[in-house]
Amino acid sequence: MPFPPLIKPRRLAPGDTVGLITPAGVVSQETIDRSVAHVEALGLRVKLGAHLNAAHGNYAGLWAQRMIDFNAMFRDPEVKAIWAIRGGSGALQLLPHIDYQMVRAHPKILVGYSDLTALHLAINRHAGLVTFHGPLAMSTPSDYATRHLLNVLMDPQPEYVIPMAAENAQRALSAPQYATRTVVPGGATGRLTGGNLSLVAALAGTPYAADIRNSILFLEDVNEEPYRIDRMLMQLQMNQPFGQAAAVMLGVFEGCTPAPGESALTLDETTDQHLRPLAIPAVTGWSFGHIRDQFTLPMGIQARLDTAAQTLTLLEAGVV
Repeated sequence: MPFPPLIKPRRLAPGDTVGLITPAGVVSQETIDRSVAHVEALGLRVKLGAHLNAAHGNYAGLWAQRMIDFNAMFRDPEVKAIWAIRGGSGALQLLPHIDYQMVRAHPKILVGYSDLTALHLAINRHAGLVTFHGPLAMSTPSDYATRHLLNVLMDPQPEYVIPMAAENAQRALSAPQYATRTVVPGGATGRLTGGNLSLVAALAGTPYAADIRNSILFLEDVNEEPYRIDRMLMQLQMNQPFGQAAAVMLGVFEGCTPAPGESALTLDETTDQHLRPLAIPAVTGWSFGHIRDQFTLPMGIQARLDTAAQTLTLLEAGVV
């Protein structure tokens, strides 16, 4: 199925209203309050979804309750951007129920990561809307993450260069997973797609799957042992070989170490099995993932990866 023509949401302005939703995991009132304070500290107004306090097991209510809030925020003319409070699990349940034509008719900024990968990929594929893989509303903001989020959403540039976070380079001195590595050197241009590896793998072969052809494929995960990372990468490779991409960009895989005392490959050894044979640029440890200092990626736009400079350059704005 071909992608619809790409459309972009309007940029965010100071004082705009942001709708908070919980399309995946359940949240506490404390988390809601912290998210509201975070958004308001950015000079924005907040509108709360009607079902933020709903719970159904570990989900933020029944899928139908989460869809009510999702639809209401897209249709509400007062709401200029939609921000997920948290990820968790459950966003996959929404995909068959989304009215993608309605989303396309009301293009708005949608921000989040982790389980929100499911919404990003599905909306990009079926509505053609640029959405934003970036911090969750509940995230503890860092200067680096906030700067790149607001620059991408509020101050669109014809080209925007994103360097790696100096904070992550400092952490790498004691936590190797934060180290930036070039596995295959070079430069490449392609359309940004990807997200959380578990979700990208889960959607492989479905109508909502990422199309990695000629893309800069970006992947990250958290708290998965290396053998599980290998399994998910194999699943993706068997569906669409990574060689069809323009480049592969892995983020910080926090907590992805072998179980204590287990005979196993390291994370780097595991990912290198998939990356070293490629004839396209491939990097690991770049500044995105389940980490505090992460940059924001507009899904679907053209970007350029430069392994020598360790930069990602957005070659077009993600908003209008």
